[in-house]
Amino acid sequence: MRARALAVLALAAWLPAGAPAFAQADRAALFERAGVAPADKPMQAPDFSLPALSGETVRLGDLAGRLVLVNFWATWCRPCVHEMPTLDRLAERLGAQGLSVLAVSMDMGPPRLVADFVRGYGWKMPVLLDTLSEVGDRYAVRVVPTTYLIGPDGAILGRAFGPRQWDGPEAMALMESLLHPSDPTRN
Repeated sequence: MRARALAVLALAAWLPAGAPAFAQADRAALFERAGVAPADKPMQAPDFSLPALSGETVRLGDLAGRLVLVNFWATWCRPCVHEMPTLDRLAERLGAQGLSVLAVSMDMGPPRLVADFVRGYGWKMPVLLDTLSEVGDRYAVRVVPTTYLIGPDGAILGRAFGPRQWDGPEAMALMESLLHPSDPTRN
């Protein structure tokens, strides 16, 4: 119960001034049910640029104004591979509403191996390559999968360690509340 109370206080900074207390409690409950730990205090996400399997370079700063989910994973991580289809479906369902999902591969091998792996599963979300773990280090990634939620203003909203069902009802409710914070009928 103490953790939930702290989560409510941490989330208060992201709600509009004068938001009712029940909205703060509801938001904290959404984070808790989705298995995402809310940020203790708002802080800017470290910006990064990484090559994508598509050949382009993706820069986090270019996604300002969108909710961004950054998932650090590896091909050798079975829980990661199990989680990836849920991230791909989440990206497909909520991309048009303002969500960007970035799958950051921590594999150190040749990009061709990651590309063949992703192609074999048919995932469509952007897969970025962090072969030297430089971005992973800036985000203090110690285990994979590790996932960060970054708000439209570039602040880290929360983080999750381990796999989640990102297209499940709990995570979808959290994403909807973050994408549409002023629409109480969606939360």
